[in-house]
Amino acid sequence: MNPPIQSYLAIDLGAESGRAVLGIHDGETLTLREISRFPNGPKTIRGTLRWDAFGLFSAIKQSIRQAFPEGGEGPASIGLDTWGVDFGLLDRHGQLIDPPFHYRDARTNRILTRTFEILPAAEIFTHTGIQFMQFNTLFQLMAMKLQGDVELGKAGTLLMMPDLFNYWLTGRMACERTIASTSQCYDPKSRQWAFSLLDKLGLPAGIFPEIIDPGSVLGTLKPELAEGLGVPAIPVIAPGCHDTASAVAAVPVGPEYESDFAYISSGTWSLIGAEIPEAVINQDSLAFNITNETGVENTIRFLKNLAGLWLVQECRRTWKEQGQELSYDELTRMATEAPAFQSLVDPDDSTFLAPGDMPARIQEFCRRTGQQIPESKSAIVRCALESLALKTRWVIDRLAALLGRKLPAIHIVGGGTQNRLLNQFIAEATARPIFTGPVEATAIGNILMQMLAQGRIASLREGRDLVRRSFPMETYLPQDPGAWEDAYRRFQTWLA
Repeated sequence: MNPPIQSYLAIDLGAESGRAVLGIHDGETLTLREISRFPNGPKTIRGTLRWDAFGLFSAIKQSIRQAFPEGGEGPASIGLDTWGVDFGLLDRHGQLIDPPFHYRDARTNRILTRTFEILPAAEIFTHTGIQFMQFNTLFQLMAMKLQGDVELGKAGTLLMMPDLFNYWLTGRMACERTIASTSQCYDPKSRQWAFSLLDKLGLPAGIFPEIIDPGSVLGTLKPELAEGLGVPAIPVIAPGCHDTASAVAAVPVGPEYESDFAYISSGTWSLIGAEIPEAVINQDSLAFNITNETGVENTIRFLKNLAGLWLVQECRRTWKEQGQELSYDELTRMATEAPAFQSLVDPDDSTFLAPGDMPARIQEFCRRTGQQIPESKSAIVRCALESLALKTRWVIDRLAALLGRKLPAIHIVGGGTQNRLLNQFIAEATARPIFTGPVEATAIGNILMQMLAQGRIASLREGRDLVRRSFPMETYLPQDPGAWEDAYRRFQTWLA
């Protein structure tokens, strides 16, 4: 006899939008129903880029209300995840001091150099095992310290973005482990905040809260909040609160590759990595700027961030501002009509980090590196997609070498799986089979961790089996790897 049908509410906040998804489990398969979707993005406040935390929380509350049909049964629990690194600072009374900074805010420009003058990069990496990016929490805090920001002086508690929303939902201040690990303030070996590192940098270690594991029950909705929404005070569960941790939890790897595979969480960012049992912190991983973030079930997400579809997204936004609105499908179709390997860029060049006129920046990069300048929209988009595929190959090669593995197959999950041209390009560039799906991997991984916490499934392996039964996958095989090998040699020449 199958268990009764049960549902779980996943609230997933990304850099472009947020969504609330209901996962419905009938005992055999999992189905999804989107409850709401709402925009997200930076706001300019006093000349700085910030997140509208209060606006997002209003949308979260509305989503919870919508998950409970009038007179019907609602979800058994709620789980929330967001992007990494960003945080809110609370005063000694538990009030948010100011809207949280956006990770693309310019205040962290050149902060890496200034920080390394105080403490060498190698020592920071030894404590944290995290790749160096100027917007990591550690460097955001260092920018605030060195600029004399009054917010830092007023702070009583630091809460990463999902922890801030969970605090507002439940009243509990805690930091879930996977999101803590994105901060570069966390030590994956001691599994605690890197207190000695924070002390050496002169940062206030006392603002960091307790760390809890993914799958922990934080509490229930605050009574006054539940009453105001007209819903029961149901449990709030911390899934993998970092969206990539939840996405990786949903990778539907089967028995053939489960001991050796690579994954890509594909969207605005491409997060390329492998699941390993413990952190790899050595000179080689430092040299390649690889990160050791925490995953669910005591795993390490050994990965590297690439600027994924960000370049295409910003091109689309720029062209829209210029009066031509094109869908992603139209842009991808146009790219198929452009010549192959006309020009290539490094998607992670600092030129491309901030919002702005991306087509002009791509053209300037090609001019600076002595390449043919892509003039048409189709050539610019093809340049971005081919470059992302080749940079993916570059990362996969280094991951395999560092781990002593072959990584014979790649699973791609997330919204980027809908770009079939990019999926085929990655198969060609890496000369590996590519398996794609599910699209809503982050929401699904969030739901799996809620199910695990509630005893609905017994393990992550059982959850991944459920994903394979419930959602379609596509396979892409390399067709012309020779042409891509030639392009890769050229790509590496100027990339080095």
